[in-house]
Amino acid sequence: MTTTTGTTATATAATPAVGTSHTRMEGRAKVTGAARYSGEIPFAELAHGWLVLSTIARGRIRSVESGPVLAMPGVLAVLHYGNAPHLEEVVGLFGPNPVIQVFQHDRVPHVGWPVALVVAETSEQAREAADALVVSYDQEPHDVAFSAGHPGMYTPDNTLMLLAETEKGDIETGLAASAVVVDEEYTTPEEHHNAMEPHAAMARWDSGRLEVVDSNQGAFMVAQDLAKLFSLDPASVRVRSEHVGGAFGSKGSTRPQTVLAAMAATVINRPVRVVLTRRQMFSLVGYRSPTAQRVRLGADADGRLRAFDHQAACLTSTVHQFVERSAAYGRVMYDADAHHTVNRVVRLDVPTPSWMRAPGEAPGSFALESAMDELAERCGVDPIALRTRNEPDVGPVSGLPFSSRNVLGCFEEGARRFGWADRDPRPGVRREGRWLLGTGTAAATYSAGVAGSTAAVTAEADGTFTVRITAADIGTGARTALTQIAADALEVELGRVRVKIADSDFGQAMLAGGSMGTRSWAWAITVAASELRAQLALTGDIPPEGITARSNTAEAVSALEKRERHSFGAQFAEVAVDVTSGEVRVRRMLGIFAAGRVVNPLTARSQLIGGMTWGISMALHEEAIRDQASGGLANGDLAGYHFAANADVPLIEADWVDDPDTHDPTGIKGLGEVGIVGAAAAIANAVWHATGVRHRHLPIRPDRVLLAGTGDNRAG
Repeated sequence: MTTTTGTTATATAATPAVGTSHTRMEGRAKVTGAARYSGEIPFAELAHGWLVLSTIARGRIRSVESGPVLAMPGVLAVLHYGNAPHLEEVVGLFGPNPVIQVFQHDRVPHVGWPVALVVAETSEQAREAADALVVSYDQEPHDVAFSAGHPGMYTPDNTLMLLAETEKGDIETGLAASAVVVDEEYTTPEEHHNAMEPHAAMARWDSGRLEVVDSNQGAFMVAQDLAKLFSLDPASVRVRSEHVGGAFGSKGSTRPQTVLAAMAATVINRPVRVVLTRRQMFSLVGYRSPTAQRVRLGADADGRLRAFDHQAACLTSTVHQFVERSAAYGRVMYDADAHHTVNRVVRLDVPTPSWMRAPGEAPGSFALESAMDELAERCGVDPIALRTRNEPDVGPVSGLPFSSRNVLGCFEEGARRFGWADRDPRPGVRREGRWLLGTGTAAATYSAGVAGSTAAVTAEADGTFTVRITAADIGTGARTALTQIAADALEVELGRVRVKIADSDFGQAMLAGGSMGTRSWAWAITVAASELRAQLALTGDIPPEGITARSNTAEAVSALEKRERHSFGAQFAEVAVDVTSGEVRVRRMLGIFAAGRVVNPLTARSQLIGGMTWGISMALHEEAIRDQASGGLANGDLAGYHFAANADVPLIEADWVDDPDTHDPTGIKGLGEVGIVGAAAAIANAVWHATGVRHRHLPIRPDRVLLAGTGDNRAG
C-alpha cells in the first residue's frame, strides 16, 4: 500500500471505508447555513432578473410594452423575442431542444412559456416591474386534453434511447390459449417535482470567461449547452453547482433560468441572477406526464404467464418530444411466450415533460404490479408465489444474462420481516372499528447504467489527497460516498481525502441521474487512484504542486460486457381505510432491495426511505389538474398540489439483501430511483385487500374510495 506522508511516499494501514455508515461530509455546513446554494451566494454589482410567462396556451406575441417598465425605478433591461441575442440550436438525447432557446421567436406553445425577462437592481424591483409588464397576444385554439384514445396519438421512432416498442410471439394467440386473463386499464396523473431548493442561476463575465453558478445535476453538461447556445469556445465557459437542494430530474438538463442569466449578463455586462418562483417551476422545469396504460396478462390456471401485453400512453409538448416509458418496466421483470410492450405519445399544447424519479418505471410499475396482483387473485395464488413462478432466467426481451438478480431474495426476506405468512388472503376481513385493514406487495426494478467519466486524483505534499470530478450531490450523499470510495482506492484513512465536485473545469463526467452517478464516478476515481498509486511507488519526494493522475473511463465503459444490469426490490405496505370518510392511511411500509455494493448504508437507507415516501405521495396525494379552458394548471402551487406531509408518513423500513455483481468493476448498481418503484402498487394492492375493491386510477382519493365503496357495500 502506497500513500504519502509529508513529502515522501510511505506505507500505512487504513480501515476500509466502503460499506460502513458515515455522516455527510458537508452535513455541518448545511445545518448551520454555511453551505451556500446558487440563489444566495453574494456577488458585487449583482443585478436580478424576473421572468414573465405567457398567460395563453397557444398563439403569438403581438407586442411587449416595455417602455413604461423601463422607466420604473431600478429597471436595467427588458429582454424578449424582439431584442434578445441570437441563440444557436442545441441537440440533446432526444433531438433539438427549443425549450432552452428562449426569446428566439414570437410563438407561444403553452401557458407558462417564457416571454420576457425584466432585469433590475433588486429582486423586488424586478418583480414589481415584471408584474407591470403588458404583453399582448394573438390567441389560437389549444388542446390540452390527454386521453389514450386521442386521435393524435402515435408511436415514436424505435431509437436506441427510446426503444418504443418490443414484440415476441403472437399476443392474441397467447391470450386465447390462456386459462386466466387480466385485461384492465390504469391511469396516473400529471405529477411535479417540487425540489426544496428552487431553480436558480447567476452568470457573469470574468476575464473573457462566462462563469455560472447554477442549481443542476451536471455542471459539465450545462457548460457544454451554454457554449453551443452562445457560440462560445467550451473552454471559455465554467459552471459550478457545489450544493443542490433536491432535483430528481427537474435539474437534469439545462433550464431557462440558466440561459437567461447568461443572456442578461451579456446584455448589461453585469452579474445577473435569475431565480424561479414555485409557480414558475410548475411550467419550466419538467414534470411527469399523465399516463394511460392497458395491461393484458394471459396465464395458465397456476399463474404461469403465456401472454404479456403492456401498452402505455403519455403526452409531450408541441416543441420537444419526451416519452414517459411506462411500458419498459416489464421488459426485465416477467417473461411469457408472447411478449409485447409499446409506449405511445401525443403532442399537446402543454409544457414539455421530463425525467422525474424513476421515469417510466414509477407509473409503469403501478399498472403492471397492480395487474399481477389481480392475476394472483383470479388464479387463487399468493402474490409472491405468482411472481416466483414467473421469474425469468434471462432478459425476457433482450435474452441477455443478468449481471445479478436477487428479486426472490428480496421477497423472501421482506415476507419474513413483514409477517406475510400470517396474512389472510381474503379481502375485507380485517377490521378495527371503522377502519378496514389490508396488506399488499409489489416488485421493483430500475436499470443500473454507467457512463464514461473523467477524474483527477492528486497526492498533495502535506500527505493528503484531492479528488476532482464533475459529480453532483443533489442531497443524496454523493460527496461522502465518493470520499469513501477514494479512500479505499488509495488505501488511506477517510480524513486524508478531500473530494471537490460540481465544477465543469474538472472535465466531463456523468450527471447525477438515472441511478448512474455513483457507479460512473466511482469507476473513474478508482482508475485514477490506481494510476496515482503506481506513480507514487516510483516516486520519492512529492513536489509542492503535488502529483496528479487522471482517468477517462469512456473506452472501458464501451467495452463492458453486455448484460441486463438492474437493481431490484420488493415493496410491502399495510393500510387502513376509513369506511366513513374514505381516507386511506398507510400504517407501515417495508422495502427490501438488491442493489449491488452499498457504499454508505446511512445515506443509502435515507435514499430508499425517501423514494418510498414519495410512493405514498404518488399513491394517495399527488395530482396536478390542468384546466381545459385556460390550458394552465388549476393547482400549480404548493397550496393546491398535495403531497405527503409528516403526518402521512408512517414507520418506513428499508434494507437490502446481498447482491454481488462480479461482472462490474465497481459492483455498484445505484438506488436513488428504485425506492419509489412499486411503492404505489403495493399500497393500491393493500387497499384492495382492505376493501375488496380495485383502484386502478391514482391518486386513491377519499372521494374515489367512497364512490367505489367496499366489496360488501359499493356506492352507486
